[in-house]
This record gives sequence, C-alpha cells and structure tokens, in this order.
Amino acid sequence: MRRALVAALLLAAFVAAWQLVASLGAVDDLTLASPLETLRALRSNASLLLGDAAVTALEVVLGLALAVVLGVVFALGMHFSGALREAAYPLLVASQAVPIVVLAPVFVLAFDFGLAPKLAIVALVCFFPVTVNVLDGLRSGDPERLKLMRSLGFSRLGTLRRVELPAALPSFFSGLKVAATVSVIGAVFGEWAEAQEGLGRRVLLDNNNLQTPRVYAGIVLLTLMAVGLFALAALAERLACPWNREEARP
Repeated sequence: MRRALVAALLLAAFVAAWQLVASLGAVDDLTLASPLETLRALRSNASLLLGDAAVTALEVVLGLALAVVLGVVFALGMHFSGALREAAYPLLVASQAVPIVVLAPVFVLAFDFGLAPKLAIVALVCFFPVTVNVLDGLRSGDPERLKLMRSLGFSRLGTLRRVELPAALPSFFSGLKVAATVSVIGAVFGEWAEAQEGLGRRVLLDNNNLQTPRVYAGIVLLTLMAVGLFALAALAERLACPWNREEARP
C-alpha cells in the first residue's frame, strides 16, 4: 500500500507539472498538449485509437513470444557449447550497436510488407535481453549442487532440469521485463518503416497533420501498453519464483 501510494503521488505530481507547463503562454499548443486535451482526444477518438492499439499489441505480443523462444533456445545452445558461446557472444553484442531505425527499412525489403517485418523488428529488439539474461542465469547455478548432481550420476539434461533451469528463472524474468518494455519501441519503429495501421503509424500521421492532442493520446496508450506488459511479466515472476519473495523478505 505504501509503494502504491508513493507511485500515485509521483504520477499526480507529474500530471500536475505537465498541466502547468502546457498552460504557460510561452508554450505553443502545437508543441505540447495538456493532460486535459489529451484526455479529450482519448475520449473523442476512442474507437480509432483502440483499433490501432489492438494492431500494435498483436505485433508486440507475437514478436515478444518469438524473441523468448529464440532467445531461450540460443542461450541453451551457448550454455551447452563453449565454442558456440565464444563465437556467437561477440556477434550478439555487436548486433545491438546497429540502430534499429536503420534496420527497419531493410527488414521491410527482406520480409516484404505486412506483419512479418514488424515481428522481426520486435523480436530483434527483445532477443538480446532475453538471451543474455538466460545465459547468465544458466551459468549461475550453485557449484556444490552441480557437483552433487554429477556425483549422483545425473545426466547433463537431468542436471539442467533440476538445477540450472530453476536457477535461471529469476534472470529469465529480469530479461523478460526489459524485453516487454522495449518491445513497444520495436513495434513503433516497424510501423514507422511500413504500416497501414497501428499506434506508431497513427502517432506519425497525427504529428505530420499537427493533431497534437491525438499524438499525446497515442503516446499515452503506448506507455500503458509497455507498463502493462512489464506488470504481467512481474506477476509471472512472482508466481514462478516464489522463493525470490521469501529471500527478499528481511
């Protein structure tokens, strides 16, 4: 309750400061819409914005799911093969140095128009945090437990299932929470490169048409989408890793 109260107070302070700045005479209405104008835009354009939000949410969920599957499989491969890890890890890190804004048009050319390039962009953005965190989690298993499993004659897969995978769960969910947050950014970049619908496209078009309140309404919905995905990942972590709460408790 205390954390919720503090969060609510901080949010109220932010909205009040936003309203105050937007009300200043020196601030152009075409540059900054007030919270009240944004709320009115949300109400008057609810069906349009929610329809675009559903398209973006589909891209985000499917792309994030693809990144989780590929990231876990790739992390397991690097965990089992030291040669693969040494060869692929630098390339994995280097892939994050290429701006996604540059890659988005390339993905459109590679995967043609439609849903595929957006899924590829979201998956690329989310792949790195999932893979790195799962790999670190797999390598963080208790050495004494690993020795015990070997002394008892368990196979490599048996040790993985009983020791390494449970140890990797907290790291996996840490990566998932980061990926869930940035997945919305990937979807927006994908829609900016090529899209007929979606919140990213809507924000871009409204910005070009000087529909500032609707631009901020779209940004609010994108923010809520990212926060909601983060909250779902955190809830899944609480259910899958109850021992984390017990250890964090004083």
